[in-house]
Amino acid sequence: MIGIDAGGTKTEAVLADGHGEVIARARRGGANLAAHGELAVEKTLHEVIDEALGEGHLRPDVICLGIAGVDRAEDNATIQGIMRRIGARARILVTNDALIALVAGAGVGPGVVVIAGTGSIAYGRNDRGEAARAGGWGYILADEGSGFWIGRQALRAVVRAADGRGPATSLTPLVLDFFGVTRPEQLVREVYRHYLKPSDIARCAALVQQARDAGDEVAANIASVAADELAAAVRSVVRQLELAGPFPVVMAGGAFLAVPWLQDALRARLAETAPGGEVRLLTTDPAIGAVRLALAEARGGASLPSYKTRDHLAL
Repeated sequence: MIGIDAGGTKTEAVLADGHGEVIARARRGGANLAAHGELAVEKTLHEVIDEALGEGHLRPDVICLGIAGVDRAEDNATIQGIMRRIGARARILVTNDALIALVAGAGVGPGVVVIAGTGSIAYGRNDRGEAARAGGWGYILADEGSGFWIGRQALRAVVRAADGRGPATSLTPLVLDFFGVTRPEQLVREVYRHYLKPSDIARCAALVQQARDAGDEVAANIASVAADELAAAVRSVVRQLELAGPFPVVMAGGAFLAVPWLQDALRARLAETAPGGEVRLLTTDPAIGAVRLALAEARGGASLPSYKTRDHLAL
């Protein structure tokens, strides 16, 4: 079996035997269809699968791919086409990266995962096999609370301070040092002329934690709003699925590590507004969730939840 976790920043493949024991791992850059394009995703998947298989003669029965942004039928068809072109001789199971993270952290029962990586999304399933989501609209439309969003807010705070439109902030020297420049004006060249990707901006998120720890109010406000946004996404999913406690709420993604304050902040916010949720940090690779779904598919068919309509909800 091969389980693949493909996000905006990294793609990880895990090769496992029929009992789920890990044989090999491989890692490449991001493989998000919307952010990277079909050809780049094809190249990344080809490379990461080849590396995981190595020089041996192992051939997986099932390959499960959890890919950021893949929820529509046409996206599924695109990935299936990619897998045919790269010669994958296996049953192919395609789902989104949120589901495999949820399975990795909470198994196949009801629960919610909130991912704050380069992008952000909350996703959950209930005991009726229904799924719901909030967020995941991409960095232009949404992704509040993500590493990209936090990093961009830090950059905006620096230029607002430089203009006198916003308060002075200790983020300024941290951001300037991060980009290797001496004046805020030089950030224009670094950000625009170097064509920074969202994942590049997301690397600035850790500066917000650093400035917050030093007592910077601007950084503290950025982190607080990020926590508010992530909590709102979780509450939306809980409401859509009519979840009642206890149920796991799994925190996943690099933003929770870059800004660890978010972990306790999210716990505190959800304790008041979603008291049935048992909030925990994902400590297992999401690709392991993909392996578990691949095993279930090989043993008779993985049970993938279907989205519950939310037309009646005022979201």
